[in-house]
Amino acid sequence: MAKRGWRDLDESDIKVRPGRRNSRPRSKQRPAHADALVGMVVAVDRGRWTCAINGDPNHQVVAMRARELGRTPVVVGDRVRLVGDTSGKPDTLARIVGVDERTSVLRRTADDTDPYERIVVANAEQLVIVSSLADPPPRSGFIDRCLIAAYAGGPTPVLCLTKADLAEPDEWTAGYADFDMTVITTRPDTEPEELREVLSGRVSALVGHSGVGKSSLVNRLVPVAQRATAEVSDVGKGRHTSTSAVAMPLPDSAGGWVVDTPGIRSFGLAHVTVDDLVNSFEELAEAAEECPPNCGHLGAPEDPDCYLDEFVAAEGRREQLASLRRLLRSRAGRDE
Repeated sequence: MAKRGWRDLDESDIKVRPGRRNSRPRSKQRPAHADALVGMVVAVDRGRWTCAINGDPNHQVVAMRARELGRTPVVVGDRVRLVGDTSGKPDTLARIVGVDERTSVLRRTADDTDPYERIVVANAEQLVIVSSLADPPPRSGFIDRCLIAAYAGGPTPVLCLTKADLAEPDEWTAGYADFDMTVITTRPDTEPEELREVLSGRVSALVGHSGVGKSSLVNRLVPVAQRATAEVSDVGKGRHTSTSAVAMPLPDSAGGWVVDTPGIRSFGLAHVTVDDLVNSFEELAEAAEECPPNCGHLGAPEDPDCYLDEFVAAEGRREQLASLRRLLRSRAGRDE
């Protein structure tokens, strides 16, 4: 029997293998999800997001990210829109179908050369920079870098100096007197009432090195938190006792939340520009427009023609200029 070629085949001989994907044309129109509920992300764990519906800590649901969001990052503090099973019952799963525009973002990079930004917390109204006065000793460079991140990202900075029973805080409170921020001291034998008042009714992110007493402070503010604590290591920098950011409601507070972030050893600022910092000082930002091109605003000898020197000589604001240049030097890795 002669072998037939493909030209000899008729339609009945040809079998079409169905495609792997549905051949139905896909619409670019996405569902409006008019019935979606609003929630605040309070924890993230291995592709699952825990969200408080309408900010209610007693109504929390676990959700997954909808396919339509793609790789949209969703972090603690984000306000999201949820559909599906939002009952919050065990073994139920909702879907995140949208992320609202953020009012503030706390970002950092691994170091000053790393181009990859890590979003630590979204929509925090305050950034509480926690630093111990001793054991381990305070590091002004780290505090300054957190200030830079706050000015660039939007949250209002607050400095909390812990372990005031081990060292006097006067030198450090005076060192930041020219900055427009609240400075609070705490000690382990006294309730942190002043800090509690500052946090009440607001979403506040706490950031600090391991070992400074941040998690212990959170446990006092939110007794049910029971965040892990550990003794400071022999090298003075401490162990990393918190491994992921988590938002916890403050008891007896009008909607106040504390976001405890992981203990970190460095705060890279590759994402922050000189203009970001200058624009944080409203009185100096307009004057800086008179500076020569590419002025770093550091003053002599680096920038001898910086107009800000002439401006403060006539208008004042010397303390603000000193604060700005201190942050600029810290950003450039030239901490004083």
